[in-house]
Amino acid sequence: MPANPLIVNAAELLRRPGTDRAIVLSVTDEELDIADPRLVPGRPIRLDLRIETLNDGALVHGTVSADWQTTCRRCLTEITGTSVAAVEERYQLRVTDPDAFPITDDRIDLRAAAGQLVLLELPDAPLCRPDCAGLCPTCGVDRNVTPCDCAEPAEESVWSMLDRLRDDAD
Repeated sequence: MPANPLIVNAAELLRRPGTDRAIVLSVTDEELDIADPRLVPGRPIRLDLRIETLNDGALVHGTVSADWQTTCRRCLTEITGTSVAAVEERYQLRVTDPDAFPITDDRIDLRAAAGQLVLLELPDAPLCRPDCAGLCPTCGVDRNVTPCDCAEPAEESVWSMLDRLRDDAD
């Protein structure tokens, strides 16, 4: 089984605090141990990181970027994009910081941090454009493409049901 490129042997770096190493990788979602239907199948996830050693561990900073695809929440057209997450993570030999990741056997495992950041940056409810008009709730036409003459439904207030009950009681 080939070595996972996301597990970095940092033994030499850890012997000399203040040193650094650049890490540039293209990996799959399987290598990051993540699965999300919004990630574009077959497209690599790109990591551009720098590891700087400290007295008690290392600081990893840089970016992780991934291509995504999903549907617009208003008009349901397919949209794509690239999310870029800033990486600023601490790894410690003896974990004293609750936000730090452990360094185990002089190895820094980038999978958990990179995977979490990729998932956090994926859009939850994206729009194809900020002024997307969406679908007509009456006829279903895409109002970005074709205008429709359907009347807008009357907006009910939060008190409308109570008003009706009051009117019925009178």
